[in-house]
Amino acid sequence: MGSVMEYKSPWGTALYIMSSVSVIIMLGIPLIIFIIKRNDWPFFNIIFILLPLILLIAALFTIRGYILTPDMLFIKRLLWKTRIDLSDLVSVEVDPQAMDKSIRTFGNGGMFSFSGYYRNKKLGLYRAFVTSPKLSVILKFKNRTILITPNNPVDFTNTIKQYRSID
Repeated sequence: MGSVMEYKSPWGTALYIMSSVSVIIMLGIPLIIFIIKRNDWPFFNIIFILLPLILLIAALFTIRGYILTPDMLFIKRLLWKTRIDLSDLVSVEVDPQAMDKSIRTFGNGGMFSFSGYYRNKKLGLYRAFVTSPKLSVILKFKNRTILITPNNPVDFTNTIKQYRSID
């Protein structure tokens, strides 16, 4: 087995729907205001600039995949990679229901990803880098929990267990 494994992060149905609705709203409202020529409204310029800007910023945080090495996990974003040190990883498991009944405490709830900080009874506070909740893999560390969604959760889990010598 090679020392670097790459996994895609496929979009689930909910993410497709939420992202599509977000694009329609964030671009549609400024377009409608522009078409009806209501540039005399006090907040016209703010809406016209702010909504597309929010959309662009969210797009930058899109999760494109994961790169797994024996020591690190990299979350591939649009223009950069988020680095997660695996040295204090305690356990890893596949759980398609891991994100069920979660409440977002800070982050993005479906505009190109489900990312940021969430909480539920099962996991407590956790950080999500998710595109398809049904592919969830829970990474438990000594002081934190991370949720990711690689295209092949079982292979990812087996690979990381071999790399880190955990059960």
